[in-house]
Amino acid sequence: MRAITYDQYGTTDELHLSDLPLPKVGPSEVRIRVTRAGVNPVDWKAMSGGLDPMLSAHFPVIPGWDVAGVIDAVGPDSPEFSPGDRVAAYARKQVLSAGTFAEYVTVRVDDVAAVPDEVTDDVAAALPLAGLTALRVLETLAVTKRDTLLIHAASGGVGFAAAQLAIAAGATVVGTASTANHDKLRDIGVTPVEYGDGLEERLREVAPEGFDAVADFVGGVLDVSRAMLRDGGRLASITDPTVEEHGGRWVWVRPDGARLADLLDEVAAGRLRVDVDRTFALEDVPQAFAASQSGAARGKLVIEVAD
Repeated sequence: MRAITYDQYGTTDELHLSDLPLPKVGPSEVRIRVTRAGVNPVDWKAMSGGLDPMLSAHFPVIPGWDVAGVIDAVGPDSPEFSPGDRVAAYARKQVLSAGTFAEYVTVRVDDVAAVPDEVTDDVAAALPLAGLTALRVLETLAVTKRDTLLIHAASGGVGFAAAQLAIAAGATVVGTASTANHDKLRDIGVTPVEYGDGLEERLREVAPEGFDAVADFVGGVLDVSRAMLRDGGRLASITDPTVEEHGGRWVWVRPDGARLADLLDEVAAGRLRVDVDRTFALEDVPQAFAASQSGAARGKLVIEVAD
């Protein structure tokens, strides 16, 4: 099979197109013929060695943790799916090894979700990590209809999902974003605030009494977040582990097929929107990583592997 790989940690210069054996299908696994793979910042952070303190790498590494495609084969003890089923998954493994930027990938059956007919492969591949992370953060913060919630980077993949889920729960949501993305946030009911110098003052203009909870999806905003929290307020971050030194929670998310299925159903029903900025061919993963690193994407980036 064709796959994008890297043989050592480094920059996008390490990425190349390789020809590798088809992965074997073990017990409680399925093999997916990949049609689309989602790009997330963690993919290029892992490539740079940023996750080495917690995850071993078995080189050559195939990057990618998000996938949509069709079941190609099922292993023993995997009755939930059959060949030909459309599926998606947050396919993170416990080591950096056989990721989703390939024509085939094996995934634990518990991590896989059926994709409704109403959901395109592009959207299905863009949703898993971002959607599950958003859900996990909101649950960590115990967001309810009584809360006023601040979301840092509310127009990004995780933040945009979190904003919609929080609004659906009845919360009042304020989100930071560049001015180019303010209309996008207004469309879903978020009060947008421009990030950058003077952020605390702008936030106090729209929420003079502060916030019950803050979700940080960008990092570098701990001082502002703490200053804007009401007494007893809750703080969570996916980028800044130092929040735990100040009573907050640093959040990672587990693969979870059942919860991903719920999110896909929300998308199919029109209650959760996933914006895809653009797609890239498999051989153009370096360009996709560069686009992700630029921070200029107006939605998720997706790798088109097959039809």
